[in-house]
Amino acid sequence: MIKIKESELNFSFIRSRGPGGQNVNKVSTAVQLRYNIVNADIPEDIKNRFCDKYHNKISKNGDVIIVAQSHRTQNKNKIDAIKRLESLFSDIKIPVKRIATKPSWSSQVKRVKSKKKRSVLKKNRKKVILDE
Repeated sequence: MIKIKESELNFSFIRSRGPGGQNVNKVSTAVQLRYNIVNADIPEDIKNRFCDKYHNKISKNGDVIIVAQSHRTQNKNKIDAIKRLESLFSDIKIPVKRIATKPSWSSQVKRVKSKKKRSVLKKNRKKVILDE
């Protein structure tokens, strides 16, 4: 799991969109989270994989912008934005090196046995020609 430093996160609070009564026009509860992936203190290979996977979510200057406005309070929206950023990082798969293996002796024997059995079955389906 990648540890994201709080000092690298930039929060700005904006007004939420949509219905919400009197509160929506007065209080800035929505959170806009900016995280600069280019200047982030994370390993280069993870940066490259992140940029490859989420190239459409990154701005020209390298910022990942996440807007959270589903909750009524700033604090809950802030927590939601951080969790969404962490989930983006957790979706990145770290490639695992494949170890080449060979089939076991018993599995090879079973395979040949089943092939021979199938061969005999197909041989018995042929037309019988009687040479007299």
